[in-house]
Formats: sequence, structure tokens, C-alpha cells
Amino acid sequence: MDALLFDMDGVVVDSEDYWHPAEREELLPQVLDGELPDLDEITGMPYREIYDYLDANYETRVSKAEFVDLYDETAETVYREKVELLDCFAAVRDGARDAGVPVGLVSSSPPTWMRYVLDRFGLEFDLVLSNDEIDAPGKPEPDIYETAAERLGVDPADCVAVEDSRNGTLAAERAGMVVVGYRVDHNAGTDLSACDVICVGSEELREELLRRLEQ
Repeated sequence: MDALLFDMDGVVVDSEDYWHPAEREELLPQVLDGELPDLDEITGMPYREIYDYLDANYETRVSKAEFVDLYDETAETVYREKVELLDCFAAVRDGARDAGVPVGLVSSSPPTWMRYVLDRFGLEFDLVLSNDEIDAPGKPEPDIYETAAERLGVDPADCVAVEDSRNGTLAAERAGMVVVGYRVDHNAGTDLSACDVICVGSEELREELLRRLEQ
């Protein structure tokens, strides 16, 4: 492993435990008339691209600007007041430091949302990359992971990416990375077939990542 890359939402922080109920019960009913999407269709995508997807495939009843405002308002509460840090993150971060392996945070979330998390938990990464910072489609396309590897100066094939969504695992797999899936309650039914290995819960994830780092 020449680099370890973490998705943010649902992995480094348990934000999907709050996003999913908010989307099902509040946000999507405000945005759409009629049928609502399965959340796996949109989880992991940049939120502006979520609107484009919904507008193309469902019946939207708000503008993109209104949609963005709704999500930004919810995000501030979710990240600044509700989320908790991944139980094993400190142990894995220390293991990576001891092994001389850079650790990146690679997210579809905008920089503002990422900053809420970094500031709240005092986190430091060797690379922090939002899809907003690259001129390319978001997950499930591979561009953000390819860019992360390029900026760290490593081959994508020598990177391990930790993801919890179908779109995220596809992005990392298409970039040619080793994909470790993180399975917990919020994604119990999510298709993670693009992963090389799936870890159920933080203890299995800690053991898997530390084993790879020790190698």
C-alpha cells in the first residue's frame, strides 16, 4: 500500500445515519413530486449532481439553487452537531503514520462540509480532496480517485480506498484501486460487489487496514 484513501460520509464520520433519514423524510419529499428514488441511486454523488440526476429521472419541483440551500442548511447541522468519528480511525491513522503511508480524505462533499468535520474533530490528512476541486464528473466516475493518486505521486493500483456506497466503490474500482467496503446498518442492503473485501463494523475494518499497513 502506497496510500490509504478514505471516503468521508458514512466512513470517517457516521453522517449517512443522519443524511438518509433526512433525505427520506424531509429533503426528497420537498424536492420531488411523486416517486422517490432508492437512496443507493444517489448516495456518494456530489449533491449538485444529485439534483441533475433527480431532474433527469424524477419530477423535481424546486430549482437547483433551492435544492442546494436545503442541503447546505441540513449539512451544517449534521456535521457540526450530530456526527461521530469512526471508532478505529485514530488507530488506523497512527498505523499509517508508523508505516510511512500517506492518508487522504476523498469526498463528493463540498469543501465547506469537509471543513466542518476537519475542524470539529481536529483531523489532519496528507491530502484533502473534494469533487468540487476537480473539473470532472463525480462518483461513480473514477476521476476523483485518479486525481488523488496523481497528487500523492502514487500508482492507483497501489492505493487502498475505503468506501461504503455503491457509487463510491465503483469510482475506486474503476480507478484501479484496491477497494475495502465498510458495511454497517446504514448500508446493510447496498451493493458493494465492486469491493475486493468487505468489513462489517469498525473492528473488522481496523484489523483489515492495520494488516495491510503492516505488510
